[in-house]
Amino acid sequence: MGQSAANDVTPATRDHQVVIPKKATLRAEDALVDLAVRHQEAKIDVATALFEPQIDFSYLKLKPDHASRPLWVVADGRIILEAFSPVAHQAQDFLITIAEPVSRPSRIHEYKLTPYSLYAAVSVGLETEAILDVLNRLSKVAVPDQITKFIRDCTISYGKIKLVLKHNRYFIESSYPEILRILLQDPLIQSAQLIRTEDELAELEKANRSQPQSINNKRISELKSTTAISSSGESTPKSESGAPAASGATEDPDFGAVITVDRDDEDEDNDLMDESDFVQSFEIQKSMVEDVRRRCGELDYPLMEEYDFRHDDVNANLGIDLQPRTTIRDYQEKSLSKMFGNGRARSGIIVLPTGAGKTLVGITAACTVKKSTLVLCTNAISVDQWANEFRNWSTVREGQIAKFTADHKSKFVGDAGIVISTYTMIAHSGRRAADTARMLEFINSTEWGLLLLDEVHVVPANVFRRVLTTVAAHAKLGLTATLVREDDKILDLNFLIGPKLYEANWMDLAHRGHIAKVEATEVWCPMTGDFYKEYLKAGPSKKRLLCVMNPNKYMACEYLIRWRESENDKIIVFSDNVFALRHYAMTLQRPFIYGQTSIDERQAVLRAFREGKDARFRTIFLSKVGDTSLDLPEATCLIQISSQFGSRRQEAQRMGRILRAKRRNEEGFKSRFYTLVSRDTDEMFYSAKRKRFLVDQGYEFKVIKSLDDLVPPEKQHTLKLFDRSTHRKLLEEVKLADDETALGLDVVTTKEDDLAGVFFQREKAQLANGFGASAKKGAKGKAGGGRGKEKEPPKKENPLFKMRKKGL
Repeated sequence: MGQSAANDVTPATRDHQVVIPKKATLRAEDALVDLAVRHQEAKIDVATALFEPQIDFSYLKLKPDHASRPLWVVADGRIILEAFSPVAHQAQDFLITIAEPVSRPSRIHEYKLTPYSLYAAVSVGLETEAILDVLNRLSKVAVPDQITKFIRDCTISYGKIKLVLKHNRYFIESSYPEILRILLQDPLIQSAQLIRTEDELAELEKANRSQPQSINNKRISELKSTTAISSSGESTPKSESGAPAASGATEDPDFGAVITVDRDDEDEDNDLMDESDFVQSFEIQKSMVEDVRRRCGELDYPLMEEYDFRHDDVNANLGIDLQPRTTIRDYQEKSLSKMFGNGRARSGIIVLPTGAGKTLVGITAACTVKKSTLVLCTNAISVDQWANEFRNWSTVREGQIAKFTADHKSKFVGDAGIVISTYTMIAHSGRRAADTARMLEFINSTEWGLLLLDEVHVVPANVFRRVLTTVAAHAKLGLTATLVREDDKILDLNFLIGPKLYEANWMDLAHRGHIAKVEATEVWCPMTGDFYKEYLKAGPSKKRLLCVMNPNKYMACEYLIRWRESENDKIIVFSDNVFALRHYAMTLQRPFIYGQTSIDERQAVLRAFREGKDARFRTIFLSKVGDTSLDLPEATCLIQISSQFGSRRQEAQRMGRILRAKRRNEEGFKSRFYTLVSRDTDEMFYSAKRKRFLVDQGYEFKVIKSLDDLVPPEKQHTLKLFDRSTHRKLLEEVKLADDETALGLDVVTTKEDDLAGVFFQREKAQLANGFGASAKKGAKGKAGGGRGKEKEPPKKENPLFKMRKKGL
């Protein structure tokens, strides 16, 4: 689509545009022009005039039996599903395979076709004609010609090029030499090609006698690599489609200096050999694998990564299975079938909500591959959780599993095993201790059968994506609950990891009792006069603090805690702002955990929360350290008083803290999710953006527009900040806070294995640099780790925790 055309479309249209491959000819702007013309012609009633052309489909001609068909297929790539249709469930299974879900409320679902979703469909075994046939059968209207051509153009080239790992070396393989010719004409791929000398090849062959026969430093014109080689040694020129090529076809002298000819495993017993019986390949540099993946996608030949683990005789087998008592749920089995559908392991991403068993999916994948597995997590707490889950659900023996963190640096026993580590331990490029360096050398030199990437949405970050170039793995499986980022890098996962293989429907799992049902409420808390007057003239950092310290928000939080505790709920209160976190918790006499809380105190507070014996520990306050890697199935209510701007991912992660509630299968039970927002402030804008992801998953937010609608008037005078004199005192405390205190960012004591520390310190620098000269001055050294190294504040123990230890 041209630049001018892209600028002409409306914002509503731009949200639905698809990324169009070079060979595809789906012209969204043509569809819009056609829609506008039909829209003008259709203005025969009052209602039609209220709709924009791109959302008016009244012109579409329905099929005679349209009532029994659940889909509307639109020319701009959108697919609308009537979720109330009797065949909606079967249609959902099909749509989640070929399209990206956009919005899935209770009655109408919206999906969109993208090249990546169609690549994923072909990768799991769907053929082009099958996609078109099912789409036609399910659609109420004739599938537009633009969509038919778009699907053909997006799927015709997928699966013809593979990225293969052999003996820690990467090869681009294909049984279509014409495609290899096209790739090697590209300057970037040409520069990534690795041409080894005869001596180097001799050394490699000596190290491993099972290396496939390799012919080095031969030009394609000499080898006639665009021919199919028969068993008698004769050659017949073939085109890309397999038909005889034109006799005048020219050969590119720069195509592939290294060609490896290797028999396909699937056809070993077939006496009649054609072109597909031989694979031709060239080697690429390990450091440029990411660049080659990206470039192949841009050339419309996305690399497919499959691992034939059953026939891998080079890498040692790992004796591991699921425990006999382990039961896999149907949606977990369905997600794994997308990975192992053809008997090989496909690389890709599985998206399941928090509490739906992502860890068990990863463990089952490792038990299926039965090769050495590397698991990467976000922090050391997650490492311990994964290790415990492996021991709980699988037959792994103690010596077969090893942890690589700041405190553990041991290898597994034997030729094959499992290593669980963090992204920062592998990606950190600074100086390392001797034992750490030895472990890193072991990891980087091992040919892993499976690489499991927990919270895979963090991988596109520049500091972590290098993990994928340093670690050699045959198959990669990414796991996440929220495949969203606030930047555009989430799309990079398509070539860094692979296509999205499966995404579960949150509401469907909730209705079936696999995760808790949630009642979501947004409470609008009006700013008091004094606070709002100060808000209008304050700087950005002070504005944020005034919003969270709003006395009406204070009272709403206190009332909700009292009310939900009386209903036997266990409550988590989240605040990104640490100044507010400490103030709320100490005023309301509740324990709190943030970055400076010691490990011992964290464990003690969480243990008391789980046990529920002490009434003072029925509610805990958490900073963003609790966003992930916190398993608290006892929690049934969440209150959010401050957050990270408009982060949709954080909103979903926090809701995930209450989705695994132990009481979820009790009749009529619902977890409660409250977001407190200061009215007529920036928080209103950010809140609308944050909840968009959850609304698209089908959640409905109830809005309470004033404090009086939440707190009964007769109970307001019992709240701590009811008296106006307390408001003035609180306002003075806020006004005295400097810019850095007002920012309230969590100062995290981290080890080299903690992902949280990387993000918190980076955020501190970014936010501080945007908030005035004093903040900028403080951020240069404090966030950068340079000469102005931050002096860590003394660790203060929670006063309530001190009282508990004394038995008060």
